[in-house]
Amino acid sequence: MKPTRETELYPAIKSFLEGQGYEVKAEVGAADIVAIRAGDDPVIVEMKLGFSLSLFHQCVARQAITDDVYLAVPRGKGKRFAKSLKDNVSLCRRLGVGLITVRLGKTDLVEIHLDPAPFKPRKSKKRQGRLLREFARRVGDPNTGGATRAGLITAYRQDALLCARHLQKAGPSKGAHVAKATGVPTATRMMADDHYGWFERVEKGIYRITPKGELEIESY
Repeated sequence: MKPTRETELYPAIKSFLEGQGYEVKAEVGAADIVAIRAGDDPVIVEMKLGFSLSLFHQCVARQAITDDVYLAVPRGKGKRFAKSLKDNVSLCRRLGVGLITVRLGKTDLVEIHLDPAPFKPRKSKKRQGRLLREFARRVGDPNTGGATRAGLITAYRQDALLCARHLQKAGPSKGAHVAKATGVPTATRMMADDHYGWFERVEKGIYRITPKGELEIESY
């Protein structure tokens, strides 16, 4: 059953928290739900019918009162909701906010996907290394910040352009000759892989530029 009002989520969440030993009251101060248990900090739950920026804003504001802040939304169906849930769990983890979903039916299901906790970022050395290599290999600054991904100039594309322009001038050439002339050590592999459709093999080890390549490299 899909709720149409936030108030429909309240009985299920209240019952769930009471089962954990909390005393629960609604609309206390600015909070949708406040739960109190002896010896613990108060728990605050903010409810919405879906994930939204305003919901995250509310939860962050409530962290001035307690560290134990949760957001609660109805449990959806399908791959789209599953992806949204995964993305928002990741965001909640970074914000130190808990996440609850509620499925209403004959038996209500309240599920905690994440408890509030301080965020400890984990750096990926592999991804950082890939970023730094791309930065170092790229010649100049050929892109404009904020542009769409299509047509962006990467270091790989710059190398491909060097190979294509050499073939455009020199005609069919051996991969080793292209590598030496352009300074692209992976020229043979790049032309063989032909990710952009710019190269074709004439015979073993020899490549030429395609009509598509002739046309497209003029736009760079």
